[in-house]
Amino acid sequence: MTETIFSPSFGNRPSYLVGRETVISTFISGLEQEPGNRDRAMLMLGQRGSGKTVLLWELADRARKLGFVVATPTVASEDMLERIVEKIQEAGEPYANKRHLPKLTSGSLSVFGFSAGLEFTRDVQETKSFQFKLTQLARKLTEQGHGILILIDELQANSPEIRQLVTAYQELVGERLNVALVMAGLPGAVCATLNDRVLTFLNRARKVTLDPLSVGDVDAYYQRAFEELGLDIPSDLRLRAAHATQGSPYMLQLIGYNIATRCKVGERVAQEQIDGAIEASKVDFENDVCETTLAALSDQDVAFLAAMTDDKDGASRISDIAERMSVTPDYAQKYRRRLIDAGVIEQARRGYVRFAVPYMADYLRSQL
Repeated sequence: MTETIFSPSFGNRPSYLVGRETVISTFISGLEQEPGNRDRAMLMLGQRGSGKTVLLWELADRARKLGFVVATPTVASEDMLERIVEKIQEAGEPYANKRHLPKLTSGSLSVFGFSAGLEFTRDVQETKSFQFKLTQLARKLTEQGHGILILIDELQANSPEIRQLVTAYQELVGERLNVALVMAGLPGAVCATLNDRVLTFLNRARKVTLDPLSVGDVDAYYQRAFEELGLDIPSDLRLRAAHATQGSPYMLQLIGYNIATRCKVGERVAQEQIDGAIEASKVDFENDVCETTLAALSDQDVAFLAAMTDDKDGASRISDIAERMSVTPDYAQKYRRRLIDAGVIEQARRGYVRFAVPYMADYLRSQL
């Protein structure tokens, strides 16, 4: 039963999403409105471990219940467009009502572009563009009373595939076809996409920042989850665990799972058990998130982060970082921008930055 409540693995889906109800309800409300509604196009900005992928899958489930054909989360890559078409064809096949489709003769196949159901003729498959295929699918499904939802994960900046997708989506919206689009990525990638002159249409989309979860939301979830598991945890210890998540959905799952596996049903939980679960969770988080994040950075990126660890109050001044690195402030600014784009740090206030990844400062101090 523990695994159905707490799922501390990337990509695994917990039974309930904490603190994201507003995002979900806003998007679903958009799906219930006429095609072209602003809330049908959403950009989700979130740091590492903020639950972007899990939220995309939740939106997929909710949309299916409204009769939408869903192209499940596709990672932005070279074959992304082909995968989207394939996913729409597969998910939409049950809705391709062949009984009400006109009879196709050999001479009319090229006009409609379909051979049967949502399968394209060989000519269309081999010679037509992604935009053409997506438009044909959207027209057919809209006529059948069904919409299309396309979900993109790990949005990449300056991606030609993203440009093609957004351009095609804009044309579908202009045709009043029943379509919706959600793209999720690190703040830097989303901002770069919005600043792409070819994609100015996206500036009218709904922008949602997945902020850290509030302690109150986490504590309320823990109370309900632990009661369901039959664990007797004092409120002060439960709050201690909630604070230790630092607002990370992934840490919420890790700590909850480690508490549940360390404590017996009906037994009064002690502080030593909670602290042990928190420490074990920190080790997992540091291995899964902190170490993986650092491995993708350059030596100078890591040197910038190491210089930040001297500050204990949570914010570091750029001029101080530059001095510790023995570089000019302009040189330090270059790495500041790179690390913000990578979702590792964020601007605290003018001239100051702070870590955006929970426990990253502690992990770096331990390594140094």
